[in-house]
Amino acid sequence: MKKRPGADNPAKPKRSAYDKALGLLARREHSRKELKTKLRQGGYEGEETTDALDRLGEQHYQDDDRFAEVLLRSRISQGYGPMRLRQELKSHGLVDARIRELLDAVEVDWNASAMAQLRRRYGGAGSKDPAERARRAQFLLRRGFAAATVRRVTHAEVDDADDLP
Repeated sequence: MKKRPGADNPAKPKRSAYDKALGLLARREHSRKELKTKLRQGGYEGEETTDALDRLGEQHYQDDDRFAEVLLRSRISQGYGPMRLRQELKSHGLVDARIRELLDAVEVDWNASAMAQLRRRYGGAGSKDPAERARRAQFLLRRGFAAATVRRVTHAEVDDADDLP
């Protein structure tokens, strides 16, 4: 395995947990839980990690709400549904009440988003074939759309196909 230059150099002082976390935040937003995990993987322990994260929070360099908003915008633009977003935010350590608030504040037409994902993936034509409709429904469910939304969209797609000459 190839080692980084200076990795075993005892003369070079180890970066503080604060500096390491600041470097991570310089690249992209991170949740507090994610930073804590990365610092522990980097060999930083207990109080040093907690102090660094508290300091970053006080200085507004790390903010879970800001992280969540950035993540939501990104995932919505990628075509993910509310169930997937809720699960991902929860995995980053956000509490359920705050997740509900954030999702309620987002103004997204989930039906239109699901329909756009179907069109992107399968083209504009709907399908009357039950197996194909099931495949499309599974695709939307995996993307994190609610079952009611999936049902509405897949039935609307078939209704649109009926209207074609």
